[in-house]
Amino acid sequence: MRHRPLGNTGLQLSEVAFGCGDNAGLMIAGSAQEQAAAVAHAVGLGITYFDTAAGYGTTQSETNLGPALKAAKAHPIICTKVEVTPEQTGDVAQAVIDSVEASLKRLQLDVVDIVEIHNSPVHQRGDTFTGWMPMLMSEYLGPKGALEGLRKLRDAGKVRFFGLVNERPDVDLARELIATHEFVLLNVQYNLLNPTAGRVKPAGLQVDLDNGDVITTAAQHGVGTAIFSPMARGVLTSSALRGEDRHPLAGTGITRNMEAYQRLLERGRKLRFLEVPGKRTIAQAAIQFLLAHPGVTTVLGGFTALSHIDEMVAAIDAPALTAEEMAAVEQLWATNFGMAA
Repeated sequence: MRHRPLGNTGLQLSEVAFGCGDNAGLMIAGSAQEQAAAVAHAVGLGITYFDTAAGYGTTQSETNLGPALKAAKAHPIICTKVEVTPEQTGDVAQAVIDSVEASLKRLQLDVVDIVEIHNSPVHQRGDTFTGWMPMLMSEYLGPKGALEGLRKLRDAGKVRFFGLVNERPDVDLARELIATHEFVLLNVQYNLLNPTAGRVKPAGLQVDLDNGDVITTAAQHGVGTAIFSPMARGVLTSSALRGEDRHPLAGTGITRNMEAYQRLLERGRKLRFLEVPGKRTIAQAAIQFLLAHPGVTTVLGGFTALSHIDEMVAAIDAPALTAEEMAAVEQLWATNFGMAA
């Protein structure tokens, strides 16, 4: 395992991280024995960074991760997230404090290394959100805003560093938050099907969300990046491209819109030439692509089985993508994977 520095925090994050979200499902629906075994296995392979959230599995991820870490006698770097809901917008700071204090109890910790605001920043927000929602900049930075709550938690010794998640089109606002130098880590989607977080959108490529080369902005400000959806919602795996059923523990969120999922699969199958039998799987090629970007700090793995951990960790030593392979990938981007816009 290799590690990369997180800005000037002094933290070193493993290049492969343990994502504890709903889509993988292990830390939500697995047995306590399966969860403890996976955590111990990951730590044994050198994974030192775990990413969870209060909202993953409606608190189940945190509730399960705490005991699993204790069982493994592991003390990795932990990131959890706050999700602000509409009824909390009158005092976001207090909502952040309440959420983190509840997370600490579930995780069985006195202090958490990183707390991220899961609510992506937006210029405007509709009134139809019933769960956690995107947030206005005033709710981030204004009086009784998220940053005020985070600072109070840091002053109380309960949080060390702050981060944010961006999965909305108002990337200019994410850049503004990065430029405050208050946030040390950005979670962002970046993968072979949508590379726009790490470069200007290739001409011809159509994507649902243009992330505006935000990784470069983050790197310029000394802010690290944690990559989510590295396998493009799970399609860049050998089993998915073969049309096999997903693991029984896997979450159903990514296949709820089957039409959209099938479109991703169709694009993913165009990348099967990146598999090198006996040397590199398509998933490992996807990881190699991400780690080639100097602005990437860590890649969040969604593990459902021990074999998934092994495959992703082995990706670090898999053959890098060649110039010829990248040229072929760029040609697919330029032609929108041969699909109609």
